[in-house]
Amino acid sequence: MARNYNNLEIYHLSYDFVLHIYQMTNQFPEAEERNIKSQLRRAAVSLPLNIAEGSAKSSPREFTHYLNISYGSAKEIEVLLKLCKDFKYFNDEEYILLMEKLDYFNSKLFLFLRNMEARIPNLKHRFFREFKQNNGK
Repeated sequence: MARNYNNLEIYHLSYDFVLHIYQMTNQFPEAEERNIKSQLRRAAVSLPLNIAEGSAKSSPREFTHYLNISYGSAKEIEVLLKLCKDFKYFNDEEYILLMEKLDYFNSKLFLFLRNMEARIPNLKHRFFREFKQNNGK
């Protein structure tokens, strides 16, 4: 059940996001080379990589697993972007631009993930039930 990741909007959104992150982190201080800069870049790169790797898996369940990993990396990026803003590595405009791109990707990934989970017998909306339970809704 291999899929062509190149046909997935979430792949292209995440790939473009990586390009923006690399461009925006070029200005970081040298002291951050092995810390926040590196962590942010690795987390961003993991978005399209997990989508591509998961698309090659043989079952929707496996693909969903990789999509969940990508979603977790996106949440990690949210915290890293906030740290970058607070450390003044990004100005407000840069921060808002990156957060808007990330939010848009997250919304598309969330819907795609929901659709994939709906296709798995006995697993329908597992992520979403757990999400609701953990958030008291």
